[in-house]
Amino acid sequence: MIKSFKSRALRNHWTKGDAAGINQEWLKKVQLILSAMDMADKPQMLDLPGLGFHALRGDRKGEYAVSVSGNWRITFGWSGEDAIDVRLEDYHGR
Repeated sequence: MIKSFKSRALRNHWTKGDAAGINQEWLKKVQLILSAMDMADKPQMLDLPGLGFHALRGDRKGEYAVSVSGNWRITFGWSGEDAIDVRLEDYHGR
C-alpha cells in the first residue's frame, strides 16, 4: 500500500484524481505504477516489464525507482509492506 508521498502532484493525482503537475503524456503509466505500488507488499513486486525497476545506491541506498519517461522516475522507499516517500523526479538531471 502507498503510505506517504513526497510529491504533491502524485499525492493529488492518487487521492483526488487531480493531474495538475504531471505531464499529460505520462498519466496512463503513472496510474499503472501507482496502482501496482498500492497492491504490492514488497518493492520487488514493481519489477514489471517496461518499468526498469532498480534499487538506488549511494546516499539513496534503501530507495527504489521505476521509469516513467526519459530521465523521469517514480522513486520510493519501503517500510514493512508499504511504499513511503513516493516522488516523481528527474534524478539524473540533478
